[in-house]
Parts: sequence; C-alpha cells; structure tokens
Amino acid sequence: MKEVVLLAGTRPEAVKIAPVALALGDHPVLRPVIVHSGPHIGLVEQALSAFGLHVDVRLDVPRTTGYRTGPRARLVAGFDRLLSGRDPAVVLVPGGTGTALAGALAAFWRGIPVAHLDAGPRGGDLVGPSPGEGAWQLIARIAALHLAPTDEDAAALVREGLADRRIVVTGSTGVDAVQRMAAADLPARDPDLAALERVLDERAERLVLVTVHRRESWGRPLTRVLHAVRAVADRHPDVRVLLPAHPDPRVRAAARAVLGGHERIVVTGPLDYADLVRALRRSALVLTDSGGIQEEAPTFGVPVLVLRDTTERVSAVEAGGAWLVGTDPIRILAEAGWVLGARLRLPRGRNPFGDGRAAFRVLDALERLVGLPGDFSNAPLPVRIPC
Repeated sequence: MKEVVLLAGTRPEAVKIAPVALALGDHPVLRPVIVHSGPHIGLVEQALSAFGLHVDVRLDVPRTTGYRTGPRARLVAGFDRLLSGRDPAVVLVPGGTGTALAGALAAFWRGIPVAHLDAGPRGGDLVGPSPGEGAWQLIARIAALHLAPTDEDAAALVREGLADRRIVVTGSTGVDAVQRMAAADLPARDPDLAALERVLDERAERLVLVTVHRRESWGRPLTRVLHAVRAVADRHPDVRVLLPAHPDPRVRAAARAVLGGHERIVVTGPLDYADLVRALRRSALVLTDSGGIQEEAPTFGVPVLVLRDTTERVSAVEAGGAWLVGTDPIRILAEAGWVLGARLRLPRGRNPFGDGRAAFRVLDALERLVGLPGDFSNAPLPVRIPC
C-alpha cells in the first residue's frame, strides 16, 4: 500500500479533502491518511464525521499568538517530523491556507510529490483575502500536480508558466461534498435551525443565510456588514436571517451586539456541515465572504452577494450567480433588495465549479502521478484551456 497524505487545518479544508478520502477508501494500492494540523479542533472532526471519516493523525503543534511567521515555521517543522516517520507516495494540500503552504514546503523539501487540490484560483491580490493569493502561488511553484477546479483556473496556471501536462481540470471537490450532503437530506441537528425551519414553513417566509468569518473582515468591515444585515431584515418582513457565528469571541460579540434582539434574526454557533448545507439549500439569498459557499450555492440555484472587493472564484461572478458587493452597507442593502424583490432564482444543475465527480478525476490523476498504471512523466494529463 502507498499512503496519500491529505492535509486539513480548517473545516473548509476538511470538506474539500473528504470526497478524495472517500474515493481512495477501497483503493487496492493507495491508502488515504488524513492529517489535522489544528487549530480548529472539533470543527475539522465535525466536518469529517458527516462523511463517516475521522482524523488519522493530529499534529501536536503549539499555537501561540504573534506574527504569522512563528506559527507557520512550527507547522512546517511539525509536518517535517510527521513525514520523516512515514513514506507517503504523495502529499495532497487543498487551497492556499497556512496549513497547505506548510505541508507543501515540508513535502517538497523531503522530495515527496505535492498534489495541489483547488489549484489556480486567482483574484489578483497577493495579500488578500487572508491568508492571501501569495500562498496559492507559492504552492503552485513547487507542486508536481495541479488539480484545477475550472478551465479558468487552469488557464491562470498556464499563463504563469506552469507545464500544462501537470494541470488537470477536475472540478471542485467542494461540489462533490455539497451534493453528497444534500442527497443524504439529514434532519437539522442544531435546535435553533430546527426551530427556524418550523417558523419558515408555518409562515411561508424566506431565509437569508449570512456567513462572515475572514480575518480581513473583522473590525469595522464586519460592523458595517452586520448593520446592513439588520437593515435587510427590517426592510423585508417576509425574510428571516440566519447567521452561524464564527467561533472567535470577537466575531460572536460583534454579531450579538448589532443583531441581538431582532425578532427575525437568529445568531447561532458554528453549524455542522450537514446543517449548513441544509440551510444553504433552502435559502433565498446568501451573503458571504466564504470562498467555499461561492462554489456550493450554484448547485441549488441560490444567488450570492460576496462580501469582499475581490474574489478568486471568478467563475461564480462570470456565470451570473454571484455579485461582488464589498462591505458597503448601502451597496449590500441595494443588491439584496433587488434579489429579494425579484425573487431571483438561478437555474439548478449548472454549477461552473463542477458536476459532483471531481474526486474521481483527482483519483485518476493521483494514480498516474505515482505510476499507476503508467509513468506520469511519460503520460501527459490533458488540460482544457478556454479559447
């Protein structure tokens, strides 16, 4: 058996690697090993459990406050210690987070091929959104295999001079994950969500889902967004708002301070992944700064207002399913009013990020990377570049 190490440090990363782990589950040669780097203890496990998966290895890396170089250096050292005691055929890293970059560096320095899941998204800003496109580009320089969600992402990699034979357009495994959860149709576990669903059904009201968690949104931008959310609820009496608050106490305190006491706004703790998908499915509108939800919402035809000035998920905007509105309350209120007033709903089943079979394409590419059935270097993998 050959190990494929799958890294996850956050819940979105866990969601992205879960379909790949499932696709590898009964493979005759490749065995998935899920490594959790922290610090989101509990959230990663919670996301994986929705797919019947668990963490195989948890890194014991102290997380102290301070500048990012310290925690990142400890992560690289922690991954290096892990890899020194194993002999994986490949290390798969998702996206452009600190976990992904640290894992990619450790694997590269040990001569282990790096497969970059979710490769190629570019928003044009090296330092934002946090932790920045810079990490995505740094991983691209050392990856042996680039698993791009869309043609546009693949084209971005080619423009940066990367060999197209090492780029494979797979679709997003996030779409695989959300389709799997939707098909399971699990009942709501969170009592606040269950109660909210009953109210929505009894009164024939609509749901607006809000997720805002990115570090660059904290402080004044977050406060502006929250005031806009309250104004949306005030202006649309047939709407209920659900905001699953980020676990950071500063975010939760801000949410409760601005939104607390409003009879049609529910602020909860972080939802199980299955509950989040359940809320997303029945939403009339989503306001988010999350990259993952921009990929997931088109599966259900849900319009998205992106609470950022730029997005690396350009395909969502180009497909007409998402609008960049930043954190300006006037803009947010106007765009939300237009979507809700028009009762806009997008065509289902036309998700630009994939068809739900990305994990199988990833598996095929990994097989070729490690020499199953042929030598990857002698069997170029196709890349589809838009004209």
